[in-house]
Parts: sequence; structure tokens; C-alpha cells
Amino acid sequence: MAQQGQGPQALLGIGAIIAVGSGKGGVGKTTVSVNVAIALAKLGHRVGLIDADIYGPNVPMMMGQTRQPSVTDDSMMEPLESFGVKFISVGLISPGDKPLVMRGPMLHQIIRQFLQQVKWGELDYLIVDLPPGTGDVVISLVQTVPLTGAVVVSTGSGVALQDARKALEMFHQVNVQVLGLIENMSQMRLPSGEVIDVFGAGGTEATARQYNLPFLGSVDLDPAIRSGGDRGLPVALGGEDDARAAAYFAIAKEVIAHAEDAKEESKDVFEIT
Repeated sequence: MAQQGQGPQALLGIGAIIAVGSGKGGVGKTTVSVNVAIALAKLGHRVGLIDADIYGPNVPMMMGQTRQPSVTDDSMMEPLESFGVKFISVGLISPGDKPLVMRGPMLHQIIRQFLQQVKWGELDYLIVDLPPGTGDVVISLVQTVPLTGAVVVSTGSGVALQDARKALEMFHQVNVQVLGLIENMSQMRLPSGEVIDVFGAGGTEATARQYNLPFLGSVDLDPAIRSGGDRGLPVALGGEDDARAAAYFAIAKEVIAHAEDAKEESKDVFEIT
């Protein structure tokens, strides 16, 4: 439950709220969000995940559960839990292929409900999987709660990075610190050992250097990652020592480090003020 007052209000019991965004769709942002959330949980942290992609809610499929959440006597929703991660999604409330057609005020209400009317309990990290682009959901999010920071996911493609730069500028405009960039679908490694550069590997790291931002790591283009998401068994379940999961654990550790730095910086600013 949020503290009372005007403006963004911290959620009691939540250590850090981290938004995961991208400038465009199709770069695997939700796959990264789900696998990093699972990696954080396997590293011993209490983790929640909000599927804020209202028009394309894919988290339930990837987390292997689609049942509707329970509602308590005090009108609070109980999040579902898979693999040690609590999660909520509009895909649980309106399942199937029927699209949701709604405008800005309705989106704002859903985001507020997911933040303030879900029984998250005590969490170390609450990950918010944003929709692609720079629209209403991000504005609603920053108006509701103070974010610890944001992570931007992109491929190395020039087209994807053009939109990723828009996402970086968006977070700058709403005063959200960017914790770093992640390059998804970076390279494809064939069984023969040959490496194919599909989307321009290294482009995201170069963009991070250009903006003087941390590069949090890269994830290969691997059919097993896609298959794991489709089957509701994300590859991060393999653990830190699994070759396919290792990249997500490395990224999760980077996210932890930079989130802690952001929290300390925010604390210092508050104390000086």
C-alpha cells in the first residue's frame, strides 16, 4: 500500500522499483524482464514483476500461469507466483486473444491498481515490464511511484537503437535515472562454433558509451530462449551455471549493483536538501 500524500508515493515494503523499457517492439524486452526477474529470485532476492504492456501482455505465458488472480475481502488482488517471482498482468484479468481497447485514463487506472492494489508484501525488487514506445504507461508509472531507475533493452540494429535513444530521452525527460542498457539477440552461435552477427552485435554497447551509461550485458540469439518462453519455462530456471542462463544472471548482478548505487545517490540528494 502506498503512503498517503501528493505526487508519486513510495510503496511500503518495496526496496527498489525498476522499469524495463525499449523504444520499439520486437527486441525481446519481456523475455529479458522475465528471465532477469527469475535470476534475481534465484540469487536469493524477493522479486515482483508487473506486466505493464497492457496491449500485448505476454508475461503470463512466459511464467506458465494464466488463471485469474484472487481478490481479498479488502479488494486487494493477490499476485500469482511462479519460480519464486510474484507477478500480475492484465493478461490474467482478460485472458485469451480478445484485445483491450482503452484510452489514457483507463491505462492510468490499471497501472495504479497494479502498483497500489496488489498485495506484493515485502519485495527487494519490483520489475515493471513496460510497453514499447514512449506513451501513457510510462507517464502513469512515474506519476504514481518514485522509480529507482530504468533499464533499456535493444538489439544492436541501427533501427532499434534509433528508437532506444528515444526511450533514453524519455526517461531523462521524466527524471528517471537509466541504470544501463542491455543488448538482446546479440549474436547467434551455431553448433559448429560459427558465430553469426544477425542484428549488429556491439551496437548497444557503443550507444551506452555514447551516452556515458553502463552497459549491463548482452544475450545471444538462441532458439532455446524463445522456446523456453513459449513453454512457460524460461531458460533462467537452469541456474547461474547453465550456459544459456548465465547471461541473465550476469545482467541481474549488474542491475543489483547499479540499483543500489542509484538508491544511495537518491539518499544523498535527499539528505543534502
